[in-house]
Amino acid sequence: MTFKSVDEILEYAIGKEEEAVAFYTDLSKKDTFASVKDTFVSFAKEEQKHVEMLQGISADTAKVETYELKKVPDLKISDYLVETEYKEGMFMQDILRIAMKREEMAVKLYQDLSEKADNAEFCKLFALLAQEESKHKLALETMYDDFLADNEN
Repeated sequence: MTFKSVDEILEYAIGKEEEAVAFYTDLSKKDTFASVKDTFVSFAKEEQKHVEMLQGISADTAKVETYELKKVPDLKISDYLVETEYKEGMFMQDILRIAMKREEMAVKLYQDLSEKADNAEFCKLFALLAQEESKHKLALETMYDDFLADNEN
């Protein structure tokens, strides 16, 4: 993937974030997932914040400059899972696998975009977004691990 401008990078990232909003919003509406509905609603809202951040970056770069980057633990559970497509009626652990892989790919996307950006502010923005997606990945991996532990009994 080659980008010719920062605007192209941002457009691409916004599209990916909008896909994530739609994905989590759709999952939150499934009746069978009432136990984690709030989590998916929360993730959809977080992804929407990313869309808004990317859309408004030129107007408010101060937020990016003051954002503190921190290391987010990585359980690496999704690293060993095969990507699959969502199908109606999937088991919860399969849906969590899909969500974990999506977040893993988002982290990689933003890390790659950070490397391609030639502007320090945008490098930090993409690092910030990679961190946010890492938080989602960690939450999903923890949820997945807990789900499996609860269902072993």
